[in-house]
Amino acid sequence: MSTGVASPCSSVCRMNDHTGWCEGCYRTIDEIIAWSTMPDDAKRRVWQLLPARRQAVAAKASPKQG
Repeated sequence: MSTGVASPCSSVCRMNDHTGWCEGCYRTIDEIIAWSTMPDDAKRRVWQLLPARRQAVAAKASPKQG
């Protein structure tokens, strides 16, 4: 029996007003609210979005060179 898709929650629960993403897991509030009832394929789609969101935040935070 499958245990399902793990939550990306890192227990840093702060929503960023500029991105609309949680600063800990990079999910939207709608994704966080729906997580417990979301089908596993939808959870996997959310997981696939997280690295790009994390990179977008890191790119904005790093000083520009040039």
